[in-house]
Amino acid sequence: MALILKILFYLYLCAGVQCVHQVSWLPCWFIDEHVSSNSKGTMEAKFIHRRAVLQFGLKGDAPVHPDDLTFLITGSKLELRRYLEGVEEEQMECELRRYSTQGIHVRWPVRAAHEYNRWFTCTLKHTEGLFTVTAFLRHPSDQPPSGQQEYHSWPVIEDREILTTTVTMVAKTKSPSVKAGLGSTQNLPCQFAVDHKAPNVTVEWYRQHRKERVKLFSHNSRTGQTQGSGVGMRSLEGGDASLSIPSTKMSNEGTYACSVAVNPLFIKMDIFLHIEVAPRVSLNIGPTLSLQEGRVKRVICDAESYYPLDVEIVWYDQDPSASGSALTPLPKVLENVRLSSHGHNTDMTYSLSAFFYLKASLKDSGKQFTCSVSHESLRVPIKKSFILTVEGESAL
Repeated sequence: MALILKILFYLYLCAGVQCVHQVSWLPCWFIDEHVSSNSKGTMEAKFIHRRAVLQFGLKGDAPVHPDDLTFLITGSKLELRRYLEGVEEEQMECELRRYSTQGIHVRWPVRAAHEYNRWFTCTLKHTEGLFTVTAFLRHPSDQPPSGQQEYHSWPVIEDREILTTTVTMVAKTKSPSVKAGLGSTQNLPCQFAVDHKAPNVTVEWYRQHRKERVKLFSHNSRTGQTQGSGVGMRSLEGGDASLSIPSTKMSNEGTYACSVAVNPLFIKMDIFLHIEVAPRVSLNIGPTLSLQEGRVKRVICDAESYYPLDVEIVWYDQDPSASGSALTPLPKVLENVRLSSHGHNTDMTYSLSAFFYLKASLKDSGKQFTCSVSHESLRVPIKKSFILTVEGESAL
């Protein structure tokens, strides 16, 4: 019976956390902030990187690294580790910071011996940019706020101190950068969770492009007011504030900001939507080109209707008749290639041409000439080729 209970308890733990990747602690940097007045009387902030440990456990647990500052996360309704998607420890970057409530006290709705709180943020990033998770850590305190900006009197935190905290709110975006093709349906991810039921939450989406800032969506759960579109209300009730873009246009490119506020906590996550359009590549000749010796032909490779601007066009030649031999010659890049100026199309895409003048020579007959176009929208370059046939000069 005892064995069965142990197995059931183990399965219960695994339900919320992927047990294979469950970690008991993570190495972090605590970015401490010291604010002082300079000789001109203006305030200057100095940020100090300090070693810290994010440790998961129970109140009173011994620190795994006693010489470092420890943020001990104890049990709450939010399990931070379940948002890490089973990644390995070395794939995570952890950063801890103090969080200012602007000197305003708002009681957090939990049963606690201390009415006041000190707040911290914990940001966990995947090293390959797959997701970013930000959590708010609540550290109970018996000291009321001063009524002014906290940085005027941040309490000292010692190197070996243990701060016992709980996770009160989590926000996550799966990909801080999203690439999209024209006409595609895109979903910009933004999820959040709060440690108590029916929180008074405000969710907003903005789009920033150059100097233009446009509100796309807002919802206030306390008033029930909703403006804009793109976020499903049923999904929002479950903590999914992802924004849907049904058919992407060039005008959709820019930085999108998802903000979630539960007083006194506020988090904003930026997602850059990057439009990519693959070039159309063509040659001004067919797959074969026949020329008389001495004749000159202007050969053009066109890369059309691509976005963004940067594209690379390379011409090279190779003798395919020598392929398979032990001394197969490598492709030779042509150096007499010229580029046109970038063409600006009405749909905001670009075009570019790379051309050269080919003078027919008998020694080049049978060679294959290839135009290779590289662009960030392409996994591999687009290549277009032709075979040159050179005929000898006819006798007069």
